[in-house]
Amino acid sequence: MTMAMGGGIAVSEPSMALSTNLLTRLPSKSSAAQIRLHRWKKNNKCSTIRAGADITLDVKTRRPDVDRAIEESLNSFGCLSETYLDKTVPGVGSKIRGKVRDIYNAGDYLILVTTDRQSAFDRILASVPFKGQVLNQTSLWWFHKTKEIVPNAVISTPDPNVTIAKKCTVFPVEFVVRGFVTGTTSTSLWTVYSKGVRNYCGNILPDGLVKNQRLQKNIITPTTKAADHDVPISPEEIVEQGLMTRDEWNEACSKALALFSYGQVGLILDVFHSCCPGIF
Repeated sequence: MTMAMGGGIAVSEPSMALSTNLLTRLPSKSSAAQIRLHRWKKNNKCSTIRAGADITLDVKTRRPDVDRAIEESLNSFGCLSETYLDKTVPGVGSKIRGKVRDIYNAGDYLILVTTDRQSAFDRILASVPFKGQVLNQTSLWWFHKTKEIVPNAVISTPDPNVTIAKKCTVFPVEFVVRGFVTGTTSTSLWTVYSKGVRNYCGNILPDGLVKNQRLQKNIITPTTKAADHDVPISPEEIVEQGLMTRDEWNEACSKALALFSYGQVGLILDVFHSCCPGIF
């Protein structure tokens, strides 16, 4: 069993080494962007914008100007918002565009490019300079730290935004481990508990818990994907629907809880996705 980026617990398939010397380096967001930012700060460090009490701004009419200014400022820093390796690198297959990552087929391998797209609540909000590089390298750091707990699919990282990984068969289940009664989304533990739910994803919860209270022990609240959102599911339903066997479920649970416990050493985590140890 291995861990894979952005797709749930995965089982690796046998594969051969992939030569990465044909992969052209992605556009670098280095010195030019930093120089522009430094110059802008230097030229504007004493500048302030004051609005008099007698000035009224029409927000609706200025919105297009604001949106355009934001887009231009982000583009000036060279955000990696879109990639086209399928058009520029020989042998690279078609692209699957996720909310944040662009995934390319490369035979027995996948090329995962972590872009600067910022996603929240299943929506792409903007692009943030260097965000993809930080996310990719944070994930790689966690993969390295946890490889003794469970093997992972990482093969190489030819670019700060790129990970080449073994192609895996993915279980269509996301293992969400929780240590606290908290959260604000529709599937968070506090949201469902405050509505009276006492059996959540197969976990029996006692009465009297309060928001942000630590649980007596960590629990797993698995989800599976619907068309555009996550759907809570119980272990019994997972096995009944043929998404995993009972043995596969037990092994994945053991690994997910071990990963979460490791992350709790020196860190306080509410939700830890075992498929991607990065906290993004």
